[in-house]
Parts: sequence; C-alpha cells; structure tokens
Amino acid sequence: MRKLLAGIAMAVLLAQPIAIAAKEKEPVKISGPSNAKGVTTVAIGAFNVGFIFESIDRTAASGGLMGAFGGTTKAKSELVGVTPEMMQAITDAAYADFVSQLTAGGYAVQTAGDLFAHPALAKTKSQAAPLDINLALEKGSKGKATYFKPSALPSLLMIPGDFMGSGMSSMGINMAAGQAGMALNNYARESGVGVIDVVYLIDFSQQKRPGAFSFGGLQVNSALSVSADYSRMTLITPAGKQAVLTVKAPVAVEGEFVEKNDATSGTDKALQSGANVAGGLAAVAGFGGLRFGKTRKFEFTAKPGNYEEGAAKAASLASQMLIGRLSALR
Repeated sequence: MRKLLAGIAMAVLLAQPIAIAAKEKEPVKISGPSNAKGVTTVAIGAFNVGFIFESIDRTAASGGLMGAFGGTTKAKSELVGVTPEMMQAITDAAYADFVSQLTAGGYAVQTAGDLFAHPALAKTKSQAAPLDINLALEKGSKGKATYFKPSALPSLLMIPGDFMGSGMSSMGINMAAGQAGMALNNYARESGVGVIDVVYLIDFSQQKRPGAFSFGGLQVNSALSVSADYSRMTLITPAGKQAVLTVKAPVAVEGEFVEKNDATSGTDKALQSGANVAGGLAAVAGFGGLRFGKTRKFEFTAKPGNYEEGAAKAASLASQMLIGRLSALR
C-alpha cells in the first residue's frame, strides 16, 4: 500500500505544471489616446472606489498522468473588519489626492457644483451609495464588492465599462450607467469641458486569478492592490470622444494591512484529502480518476489604521500612474 501511495504521489508531482515567468505587461492600456490631445480643463463626474469583500476562485486540474486527483481547486476568501467609515475615509482621501495630482499635472479642475447643476444632468439619478455589485472577475472567479463615492460629489455615477457585473442583479446598474454616460457626454459637448470618470477596485487577497497551481493548489497572498482590468480612468472630451486608460498590472503595496487565516475546517480538509486518495487508488486500479478537487476558505481581518493607509497609498500610486499617462497625451 505504501508503494502504491508513493507511486500516486510521484505521478501527481510529475503532472504539476511548470511555472514559467510571464513577460511583464505594460501597466496601462490606452484606448483612443489621440482624443485626449488639447484637453486642459476638466470636471470630475465620477470617482468610485470599490472594495472586494468576497472572492471565489477556481482552477480546474488537468487530471494528472493517470486521470487522478482531478476536479476543481477552489479558494474562497473573505475580508472582515472593514467598516463603512473606513471605506468612506479611504475614498475621500483618494479623491482629494487625485484632484491634487490632476491640478499639479497642469489641469484646471472645475468644482463639482458646476457639473452636477448643469441641465445635462438634470434627469440623471444617483446610484445607491454605497453600491453593492456582484462582479464577474477573471475566468472561473467571481466576487462581491461595495463601491463608495467621495463626500465631495453629490451623486454616485458609473458609465459603461466601469464594472463587470455578474448575474441579473447588475442589469439595472448597467442601464443607469448607460444613461449617466450619455448625460456626461452631453455635458462635455455643451460646456466645452472634459469629464473624467475614475473607478478603482481594491483587492485584499492579491489572488493570482485565474489561479496558478502549485502542489498545494491555489495561492492566496495577503496584500492590498488596485486591481488590474477593473480599475480605469475615462476622459470624455468636448468632441464626445473618449480616451480610456485601464490599469493592466495590479498596483500593490506591501505591509501589515490584514491578517490571513485558513478558515477551512479540519473535517472538510480530512474529507477532501480522503476523497482524493480514493480517486487516485481508483485510477491506478483502472476505474478512472474520481474528480473531487479541493476547497479552501481564507479569512482576512483588516487592521484598523493600517488598512486605510495601505488602500489609500495604492490608490495614490494608481492615480500617479494614470495621470502621468494622461498628461503625456495632452
């Protein structure tokens, strides 16, 4: 029996994918760069900071050399200990920093009142603030996030592309985003002022989605970052065109921001382990592999003070990167 189990373990080790270092991505993807040329006066129509509270990440195994140990490895991560007051403070700090950097970059920033009092936005309703959205993350992953607006802006507006909703619950949010996008476009045309829309999504786990396998399965790390692909800045120009700058590499900061704990119960681990061994034995016996997989639960507890500082720092670094690219296009 020991030889049999050793043989199964060796087969699994041989079946593990070899990690290959990918080429570093350009940190910002720019769509419509020429549209930003000549725009020097802007108003901020939206600045939303989302906080992921829960993510479920899955990676399907290949089945190994003998079809054993298949199934899906799943990691469920939850963030606890972050209050609405903490999220509002982070959002307000990130917004003030963004306006400061934008002004330092040579842009004339109009007051929010000028934009939101304009007739073009008269029929535009604010989304619920804060706004909860079920997100479709990378392939095989999903999550839940709460978005906050700065206290300085009277409404929480989103435009198409600001988020990737999952399920029927996001249909109404998508419709409202379309209406807000049209309203901000009309304002830009009628006022001759560019409109900036910003959305940042703060991730607490730094999960390598859709999941890089090691012998232990999905890797979940504890760090704070502005997520790639789900964070961006859009400039709507007076000509009605857009320049979109999308974060393509996570803007991460390291520090003691959260405490990570494996919340998987001992019973669950034992059951999964036993099922996978049974699947391996069945494969060796010629009955085919039983695809049970693994499930791991991780709980991340935010450290008050440290968490806010880390999230605000990540947002500031993202703003520095995006505004730098936008200024170069002008």
